[in-house]
Amino acid sequence: MKALVLAAGEGTRMRPLTANIPKPLLLTAGKPFLQHTFEALSGAGIDEVLVLAGWMEDRLRDRFRDGSGLGIRIRYLEQKERRGTAHAIGIASGSLGEPFLCVNGDIVVTAGTIRAVVSFHESRRGNIITAVEVPNPREYGVISVGPDGLVTAIDEKPERPPGNLANAGLYLFDPEIFPAIAQTPPSPRGEFEITDTLRMLAAQKRVSAFVSKAPWADVGRPWDLLRANALLLQGLRAEVLGEIEPQSTLRGPVAVGKGTVVRNGSYIVGPVSIGRDCEIGPNCHIRPATTIGNGCKVGAGVELKNSIVMDRSHVPHLNYVGDSIIGEGCNLGAGTKVANLRLDEKNVRCTVRGEKVDTGQRKLGVIMGDNVKTGINCTIDAGTVVGEGSFLGPGARVRGFIEPCSWIL
Repeated sequence: MKALVLAAGEGTRMRPLTANIPKPLLLTAGKPFLQHTFEALSGAGIDEVLVLAGWMEDRLRDRFRDGSGLGIRIRYLEQKERRGTAHAIGIASGSLGEPFLCVNGDIVVTAGTIRAVVSFHESRRGNIITAVEVPNPREYGVISVGPDGLVTAIDEKPERPPGNLANAGLYLFDPEIFPAIAQTPPSPRGEFEITDTLRMLAAQKRVSAFVSKAPWADVGRPWDLLRANALLLQGLRAEVLGEIEPQSTLRGPVAVGKGTVVRNGSYIVGPVSIGRDCEIGPNCHIRPATTIGNGCKVGAGVELKNSIVMDRSHVPHLNYVGDSIIGEGCNLGAGTKVANLRLDEKNVRCTVRGEKVDTGQRKLGVIMGDNVKTGINCTIDAGTVVGEGSFLGPGARVRGFIEPCSWIL
């Protein structure tokens, strides 16, 4: 069976993290996010994958090429105009003549889930939509399922959800999906949505729901990447390819890349993934659910927790970074601290596409774009978004939304 992976979106809700890199390549649990999806497909026995690319397509091609290093064959299709999910899937109509998997490129999915969906299709046939139980169904497409397992309704982000089953972004389609897409009218925003196509087919009792209990995450906003990182790190295997000095302590699953040195006094509690050619310590504390990219420095008196530090970024002196994402090529001055908890302990609010939203997170630090520099003793408030290329001066107190290339003195 073949798979189609939808990875053409621009990822505007993930800014500033996606200002210079497509969302599928964002570092997550030691790898580009999309690589985890490819590995899950390969682990489920899928050997040919069509990738629908668009935004920064060349970056995806350069990173994954033909997929030979991942145990799959990758072919690329281009979505020049992004006109909705149904339009995206329709682009593959000439390449898929048999039942095929369709996977949103921004979800966490396991090989076990993929195998279960394929097995379910063998017993039910027809079109399959995967559903997961969520605590906040108003933020998703909500699926209603009858006692026979057939989908009876799909409601997009309803104010009063009829249930808590959300569209997981994993489908198994019969080729009949393509003529149905051709008959799908545009949505009120002028796009062609696969949920509208499935709604039409559901009215004809031609869509079944597979309810998955496996770990799942939908990465639509920056803090979702932290949840995905934590989920994917649960399967991390301890592996040390670098040098560990004798007075360092590693507890639990910790992966250390080639060329990395973990200096004396470092205390690391897994799951933690550290990339290649990094300098860790001396005397730092790295706590669980943390990913550190390649060429990074985490120095003396530094504490990291539940965070992602991307390639070539330095957190070198007396810093605290918790529940945060640090983009590529950043440098935090000595004493820079990131707050991750409001004093009133209410949910942290954060700006996404110009709108202040409730993240649903009690703890959230900074979302920092690429090539940001901070001066000594800079303090960054919980839920702050710092645009790429910004400079936060010595002693600056930073909060809210900082536009790209800003100077805060």
